[in-house]
Amino acid sequence: MLISNRKARGYFAIALSAQVALAALLPFSVPAMAEGPADPAPVIQPVGTANGKKVLFDNTHAQTAGAADWVIDGGFSDFGNALANSGYYVKELRKASPITLSDLQGYDVFVIPEANVPYKTSEQAAMVQYVQSGGSIFFVSDHYNADRNKNRWDASEVFNGYRRGAWSNPAQGMSAEEAGSAVMQGVASSDWLATNFGVRFRYNAIGDVGATNIVAPAQAFNITNGVTSVAMHAGSTLAIIDPNKAKGIVYLPSTTAKWGNAVDQGVYAGGGVAEGPYVAVSKFGAGKAGFIGDSSPVEDVTPKYLREETGGTKTTYDGFKEASDAKLLVNMVNWLATPESYTSLNQVSGLTLDQPTPLLSIETPQTSTEPQSEPWAAPAAGYKWWDASTFKSGSYGYASSPGGGGGTGTNVFFSEYVEGSSNNKAIEIYNGSGASISLSGFTIAQSNTTATISLTGTLASGGTYVVANASASSAILAKANLTSSSLAFNGDDAVTLKQNGTTIDVIGTAGSSFGTDKTLVRKSSVAAGSTSYVATQWDAYAADTITYLGSHAGGSSNAAPTVATPIADRSAAAGSGSFAVDAAGTFQDANGDAITLTAASSNSSVATVSVSGKTLTVTPVAAGSATITVTAGDGKGGTASDAFNVTVTSATAASLSESFDSGSKTAYTAGSVTLGSGAWYFDNALIGNSTSDRKNGTQSARVRAAGSIAMSFNAAKAVSVKVKHANFGTDTGATWKLQKSVNNGSTWTDVSVSYNSTSTLTEQTIAVNETGAVRFRILVAGTSGSRLNFDDFQIVN
Repeated sequence: MLISNRKARGYFAIALSAQVALAALLPFSVPAMAEGPADPAPVIQPVGTANGKKVLFDNTHAQTAGAADWVIDGGFSDFGNALANSGYYVKELRKASPITLSDLQGYDVFVIPEANVPYKTSEQAAMVQYVQSGGSIFFVSDHYNADRNKNRWDASEVFNGYRRGAWSNPAQGMSAEEAGSAVMQGVASSDWLATNFGVRFRYNAIGDVGATNIVAPAQAFNITNGVTSVAMHAGSTLAIIDPNKAKGIVYLPSTTAKWGNAVDQGVYAGGGVAEGPYVAVSKFGAGKAGFIGDSSPVEDVTPKYLREETGGTKTTYDGFKEASDAKLLVNMVNWLATPESYTSLNQVSGLTLDQPTPLLSIETPQTSTEPQSEPWAAPAAGYKWWDASTFKSGSYGYASSPGGGGGTGTNVFFSEYVEGSSNNKAIEIYNGSGASISLSGFTIAQSNTTATISLTGTLASGGTYVVANASASSAILAKANLTSSSLAFNGDDAVTLKQNGTTIDVIGTAGSSFGTDKTLVRKSSVAAGSTSYVATQWDAYAADTITYLGSHAGGSSNAAPTVATPIADRSAAAGSGSFAVDAAGTFQDANGDAITLTAASSNSSVATVSVSGKTLTVTPVAAGSATITVTAGDGKGGTASDAFNVTVTSATAASLSESFDSGSKTAYTAGSVTLGSGAWYFDNALIGNSTSDRKNGTQSARVRAAGSIAMSFNAAKAVSVKVKHANFGTDTGATWKLQKSVNNGSTWTDVSVSYNSTSTLTEQTIAVNETGAVRFRILVAGTSGSRLNFDDFQIVN
């Protein structure tokens, strides 16, 4: 049974008719404690017999924006627990820095729930390499214009690699502050998903439909076994672009039901197969990918966080339990987690390939337009989607936002209580967190009044903050940081310290004369507050004693850093150049202390290491093995170490090397050119030496889409090919791949997948393993007229 109209623009709306008001489908919402990328990531251990496989869920790209709560201990917990019940180890990926290959290595499946912030080209490259090497990704998308954080990017656009109507400028329409924010740096438009995985999310917006057009299990890799229907509640479909890479496995029936807030026709082809698959799969290199056009089948009714924009509660639905949703999703992960040797769907015996999905003219990436001005609504006052310091209390990211200072309220507590004669009343607060902390969000409440006292300013590590009654003695007022006539407790009134509405410490019990005519001083052994009064933590002194007011000898609560994600072992050839290792997520610190890294090599004659921030630079020197030990320090004496091995193999010699520094070709007209390595054929290509050409020496090859450069001679054999590539000038949109010919250039076959380039020359190594005579061609496609540079082409044996 389907719930009607349960999604609204960018958030969920409750709309249950009496006929479908089933208890299992009622919405549910809860408040939450704020967490952020610096906090330990949730883990679900396998239940019963572990299957030895690991699943990682992304929470680095605004997966909790708006009403979304797509985390394994929140709105995706049913899915996470179902995987654990099937033997999987399940973990959340949380970090503040970009995703790197090392984040994904060691996991069999990477699930990306509805990303609302675009992936940088470096992150896209890491995901491509992860899948090519045998990993799998499951993309969970949504309808067009979902835009949960009002940044103009939807999950479908994030996954595809370009914003509708903003191909030439991914930050189109953004303010200078938005466009210049860290999250928008390194973002470039490309047809990334289609180029690499053979599918593209369509920008349609279909309403409430049960997808009952299920491809038979034998033609769907058994993923649809036991699946009869998959629910959609405002979602999208996909287009099959390359049937050799991608195949649909679940389709909608014929339908005209569009989402109520669709900004165009909503339904593109009347549903059915022509609308494109609702669920699809892809085979890419040694790995795989899966796709679904709606998050509704994955969600459950247990949201964890509050809305980052408003602080309001979230309402989610029991989609995972609806129809055959759970069965499909677990089957999908089972397939994704199973390695298979074929690299193209046309290599699967008995499999019927799809036909490419017919597309509308409005779906051409480079010429697409915005049907309606974006974002769909103005953000709430003060909310900045790119700045977590503006997020509301209880939302993900709030606790670690810049506005919160360096520490947290965990070890901020009452250290002194003065209940003296007349109005001589004061409270002292101590910061034992180990870092300075903003007092914004801290309040004092008293059981004898409804008035609250809000604190302001910044409290240094080890410092105290005194709040006094405005009519207290001059000696007390001289020590006060804040005065308030609302501070009016008596010796039988409880006093509570709160952070963002959450109680973190309490003095006294209401109705009990615990503090009448006394000064109470917290014992130095106490390192944290208590949400219930513990009398034994306090020393009592006579009334009006203020000797200790204004300073406190607090106990230490420092916890040493711990290893969160060990660094994987590495291998490299001697002389192959330095490589970077991202250690940003390797360590975590329970106190939130800033971590400083150092590193040392056990054998610097084999490999050396240096550190810059959270990045290690390893340089292979000579054949052998070295252990790199990385140590994290918290500045308070706490340390933790992680070690990984670097295996250095003997240097490989290039049997052919072409720098493109000799020879001359100044026009794109097809023709031969004699270079240092031999004769090459340039089609829509030339030798470039301008300032806009990316090059190592004086020249490089410049190829314009669609074009190619090809060897006109054979190499005796080839183990691998290395080539450096980059965008020419400010061009974007071109892609390239390597082809080989073993019949003197009569026919060519693909050796690699398609690659995207950046503005920096980047070396790509491609395995060939051709034992006989072979020649190579670099084929450029993508945006017509866009140019790429190639340099330092090598054949390695």
